[in-house]
Amino acid sequence: MSVYANQQRRVRASVSAVLQRLFVLVEEAPPDLPVTAAWTVADTMAHLAGVAAMGLGLVRSVPPDLPVPALLQWRERTTVDSISVMNAEVLRCYTERRVPVLSARLRDDVQAVLRAAEHTGPDHEVRWLGDARLPVDGLLAHLLNELNIHAWDIAKALSVPWVIDPADAALFVDLFLVGMTRRGYGNLLDRDGAVYPGRVSVTLRHMFGPDVTLALVAGRVVVEPPDPRPDVRLSFDPAAFTLMMFGRMGRGRAVLTRKVIVGGRRPWLLPIFLRTMRLPS
Repeated sequence: MSVYANQQRRVRASVSAVLQRLFVLVEEAPPDLPVTAAWTVADTMAHLAGVAAMGLGLVRSVPPDLPVPALLQWRERTTVDSISVMNAEVLRCYTERRVPVLSARLRDDVQAVLRAAEHTGPDHEVRWLGDARLPVDGLLAHLLNELNIHAWDIAKALSVPWVIDPADAALFVDLFLVGMTRRGYGNLLDRDGAVYPGRVSVTLRHMFGPDVTLALVAGRVVVEPPDPRPDVRLSFDPAAFTLMMFGRMGRGRAVLTRKVIVGGRRPWLLPIFLRTMRLPS
């Protein structure tokens, strides 16, 4: 069986498994326990319920079942740098904060997303935030990452461990990041400022799939054939990489612990690449 076929099977199984671990985690958690600077446990669960509801709407090609005025317009014009504004608007309008109610909705919507994904097939394309295009499996990989990242936040607030399986985190890189870049990310990565005039190639390397080369060309990131001599070679533990990219682990710590290793012909160009290929933190 191919690596991609294995990833397709794994993402579905992992979404269900991580969801169940999350429910165990929050069962005894105080709803008003601060999890981040702005969110409590209840807020975090409401956010995840909103993510699942929006994912279900995308797979079914219907408006999300959320009480947020102009949500479709928000979705179209959102960029990486304004996702936090959209998230805040969703939480302002979606006022449910009873954790058992949120857990029940999250369970129902995730199960419905998985059923709908089976019906459409893995390569069915959806229009995501900022008019980005991605396959359904990329949408599932994003949902899996959201469950893991926010469960990690809750676990940290509770002073208990939350282990992110690196093979699951690799799905976010391969199915979501690369899948969306290959299909076209619309205006999701738009930003102010001058466009770097040169070309920067970055090869991503982890142990759970083949190397992938991304290139920044005229301000846009594209997927290219594997480059044996890229400007930057980024070798990483996928769990540490996603925590780093979402601001949960410092870049210095990731590098010093060798969870992320930067090499290549011109590794100093990595910050230029990451100014465009960035994630919300």
